[in-house]
Amino acid sequence: MDLISKEAGELFKAQTHIWNHMFNFINSMSLNSAIQLDIPDVIHKHGKPMTHSELVQALPIDTAKGPCVYRLMRMLVHSGFFKIVEEGYVLSPSSRLLLKDEPLSIRPLFQAELHPLLITPWHSLSQWFTNDDATSFETAHGKMIWDHAGDDPNFCNVFASGMASDTYFVSNVIIKECSDVFDRIHTLVDVGGGTGTLALSIADAFPHLTCTVFDLPHVVANLEDRQNLTYVGGNMFEGIPCADAVMLKWILHCWSDEECLKILSRCKESIPSKEEGGKVIIIDIVVDSKKGDYTSIQTQLLYDMLMMVNTSGKERTEKEWEELFKAAGYSDYKITAELGIRSLIEVFP
Repeated sequence: MDLISKEAGELFKAQTHIWNHMFNFINSMSLNSAIQLDIPDVIHKHGKPMTHSELVQALPIDTAKGPCVYRLMRMLVHSGFFKIVEEGYVLSPSSRLLLKDEPLSIRPLFQAELHPLLITPWHSLSQWFTNDDATSFETAHGKMIWDHAGDDPNFCNVFASGMASDTYFVSNVIIKECSDVFDRIHTLVDVGGGTGTLALSIADAFPHLTCTVFDLPHVVANLEDRQNLTYVGGNMFEGIPCADAVMLKWILHCWSDEECLKILSRCKESIPSKEEGGKVIIIDIVVDSKKGDYTSIQTQLLYDMLMMVNTSGKERTEKEWEELFKAAGYSDYKITAELGIRSLIEVFP
């Protein structure tokens, strides 16, 4: 009897494990609906714990769905996005990062990643494994993500806003915690810098630096230069403007090893020697299955799957980064800081 009970217990545990993963999408979709309803901002503006009835009255919803709002919030409280204090809802540290006016808000990135265009390719993943398409995104939409972004201004804007919000978040940490990275350099090129969120922050924090934002011509076409920042259009696979240092923030993980070698080679051509202060500054994930905790490693692996599905890239271990740097002709590298699940890597010619 005890053996049967033990076997049944293991079966139910295994079933629950499967069910949790089967329904994991409900967490992200529930949070997305809360963001679309502005629930974090409504609770924040209330200024004190907000009761369920106060929340329902403040939302632009059919009041008959009040009980459903309770069920939505019960789920999000359990997931740690909101808390209950004095029988009212308050924000958690996570939901504070989803406020519209929060300078470090990652709300645009969250909404970009849950865009239907980026969700659809997951339904084509098993089909992709059986064909010769470069990505599951191509299987689902008939073209690569970069081509689609160029043809779909709405998606391009959503995606650009998401990247800009993440860049602003990261730039604040870099400037405060990694300022010594910029000590010996006087010119910097931010490759794939978009509208210049990162370069603008660096240019303001380090006035001695002359920064260049380098991106595709249509991305930088209508952007205005300023005192120590200029915009240049071009193709990173063909050539990169010369500077003391080149910044690659969340660029290389989007590309295959072969494509990364081309990018790193162009970078090496544009910077001086290590003795003269030349270097490439990379902000990307270094997958670490030994040092990180379960949650951070899981997030790194989720990002690796995201790159596999939507781009031709991947997240790399330190060994894989090292092999890539050596193959591109670099002499040394240094992981100088950890930025959450990502790292700042200095690579020297």
